[in-house]
Amino acid sequence: MSKKSAKTHDAAISRRRFLESAGAAGLATAIVSLAGTARAQTKASKNAVMYRGTPNGGRRCSGCIYFQPGKRACTRVAGDISPNGWCAIWRKR
Repeated sequence: MSKKSAKTHDAAISRRRFLESAGAAGLATAIVSLAGTARAQTKASKNAVMYRGTPNGGRRCSGCIYFQPGKRACTRVAGDISPNGWCAIWRKR
């Protein structure tokens, strides 16, 4: 094999390895992204956070950072959430 064809052969192997690595990296990124999305969509049950439909003193869902008033929803707890409710993960707005 001449020097010129040896260099071409080495370059082809390098390109092939680069493309294989890039493809694997892209696939890994997609998998991690999908896993993050699935994790972000999981909400706790009302029972798991000891949710109740009444306030705990002055603490109520409407004053919590996780409460979504227009939706009667919580970013962390599943189901219909009363603005006057309370749970164990309550955090002041």
